[in-house]
Amino acid sequence: MTTVVFADLVGSTGIFERLGDETAGLFVTQLTGALSKTFEQHRGRVVKLLGDGLFVVFPAESDALTACISIQKRLQEKPVRAGGSGNPVQMQMGMEAGDVVEIDGDCYGDAVNSAARLADLAGAEQILTTQRVREALDAVQQAQLRSLGPMYLRGKSEVTEVFRVEWQSGRDADATVMGVSLLKAGRESALELSAFGQTLRLDARGEKLTLGRAATASLSLNDSRVSRVHATVEWRGGHFVLSDTSSFGTWVYMGNQSEAVVLRRTDCYLVGQGQIVLGCEREAESAPTVAFSVRA
Repeated sequence: MTTVVFADLVGSTGIFERLGDETAGLFVTQLTGALSKTFEQHRGRVVKLLGDGLFVVFPAESDALTACISIQKRLQEKPVRAGGSGNPVQMQMGMEAGDVVEIDGDCYGDAVNSAARLADLAGAEQILTTQRVREALDAVQQAQLRSLGPMYLRGKSEVTEVFRVEWQSGRDADATVMGVSLLKAGRESALELSAFGQTLRLDARGEKLTLGRAATASLSLNDSRVSRVHATVEWRGGHFVLSDTSSFGTWVYMGNQSEAVVLRRTDCYLVGQGQIVLGCEREAESAPTVAFSVRA
């Protein structure tokens, strides 16, 4: 078993636009070089640099977790700014364990693909990992992980239980999923859903809403890709929760993220604003799309 980590620089495009290719390239190279040394201090081996990130493998899950937390804390305690100005550098990380095949110094396998997908899903300053990694950790490190529930990672047919590493003591309320705040919604919060000229509002502690093809659905969408009762939305545990009950699945796009959270008989929190696409991806022709917005 090998533990794989992908660590990506958040907002690198903006750095290149602000500083220019040459200056930004030098900054990113120096940064990834410094981060490489930290990974190596925890028995990590940098397989390759990815332009604005790193691909690292470890012999043990505990080493990988310790290294990721060490880097996140270092960037928080001693902020680094590109060109000496702008917002501090932030990293998003994904970590998975499994069998890895090494060919000519590069590494391949399902764990590599999963770690990359988790890094894509992570928000700024966030580390995401899986149940497989959690099971290999001791009780102290396990206590640092919080389940985000089951998710379908792109390219995988089976559901993956995803965990967020709570490395920032006392800052759980500020944690993010895909860059969107999961700060617990107050009792005055409201969810607005809009599609095809229809708008619904769900207040905190309001009655459950249904989305579907049926004429009796709270929000009715007449499309063959939409199940009669495709999904429900309810206030549960201090959040607005979307539950897929369909035949073909539900794609949820949070904020400006291009990567969807794919639900197949699973749930996710609705936070901030975004789009819910029923039965297909957003890019599909005339995709049945519901815009959502959570207002405090």
